Amino acid sequence: MTSAQRTPGELFIWTNVDPTYEDDFNQWYDREHMEERAAIPGFCWARRYKNPQNERRYLALYRTEDISVFHSPTYQQAFQHQTAWSLSNFSRMQNSQRRVMRVQPLAGFGTGAAIALITLGNQATAEQVSRIAEQIQKQMDGVLALRLLTPDTELSTPLPSEDTTNRILEPVLIIDTTTEPVAAAVSRWIIEEFKLDGTCATTFSLLWDLRSSDISR
Repeated sequence: MTSAQRTPGELFIWTNVDPTYEDDFNQWYDREHMEERAAIPGFCWARRYKNPQNERRYLALYRTEDISVFHSPTYQQAFQHQTAWSLSNFSRMQNSQRRVMRVQPLAGFGTGAAIALITLGNQATAEQVSRIAEQIQKQMDGVLALRLLTPDTELSTPLPSEDTTNRILEPVLIIDTTTEPVAAAVSRWIIEEFKLDGTCATTFSLLWDLRSSDISR
């Protein structure tokens, strides 16, 4: 497969955690889990975000060179044989969403100190937003990059704490910005422009960014 044919993938974990175990949850991510995943061949980077005011406070994103990496033997080995620390923290997660996404870069580039996350409900809305992504990036100061994430139904198996009876696999818009106020402002603009539900947008601040190239294999 040539690079031109590749469809980047992104593992998307959006969750809350039992506050009793929040310190251990953060230590697990920062000392084991992110490095473990970012070291898998085909992974590019891992990032963690937080919004303490949101019903799901934590977001983790992992980029792969191609979505087929999630079918690879190395990833499947890690996914099917979790560490004891991982299993403990999976049991403490609350109201989780696990998605394996197909990534469509829309405009701009770079990693911001904050992001806007906007759930778009359906593909028709996603296509409408995509058409004006370059306009948004060029005209709004502090907006660095926009990308569309579309869930892969087969690969997006749920974590134990997700309510599968009301499970919705919907497109998600991620907007990298310089600050959380910029993320909030661009979210408001998109909600008003496309008449979206006001609860569909969340902002997050970046906790840390781990590049796979920084890990000695």
